[in-house]
Amino acid sequence: MYRHILLTTDGSELAQRGVDHGLALAKNLGSKVTAVTVTHPYPLQSAATIGTWEAAQKEHADKAIAAVKQAASRAGLEVGIVHESNDSPAEAIVDTAKKLGCDLIVMASHGRRGVSRLLLGSQTAEVVHSSPIPVLVVR
Repeated sequence: MYRHILLTTDGSELAQRGVDHGLALAKNLGSKVTAVTVTHPYPLQSAATIGTWEAAQKEHADKAIAAVKQAASRAGLEVGIVHESNDSPAEAIVDTAKKLGCDLIVMASHGRRGVSRLLLGSQTAEVVHSSPIPVLVVR
């Protein structure tokens, strides 16, 4: 059914629930798995130097990916890794899924509604809205 599943992570506990769900699905279906994490590029107005900014973003991405690799290892799965830098995580996720030929995106969501969703935004909602690829949202 799904031959290549893209898992998304920002390193949070919530994102890890989505990763775990996606890994279980991949194991049951015998699917290939790739995980993507997206960090922000250097902001033009920042007190940090480009070098320190990029090092901090890489460290954050490495921690997020390490958790995915560990979970995949426990599940007996191999996982491909992608680290993108983009101001819009949702755009990077959809572009990565298209580029890799994924046929399912799995990601977590807080499920916020109303004003809290408007104030905080929702990368998940943006992916669901813009993706031509099916998106499985884990709550």
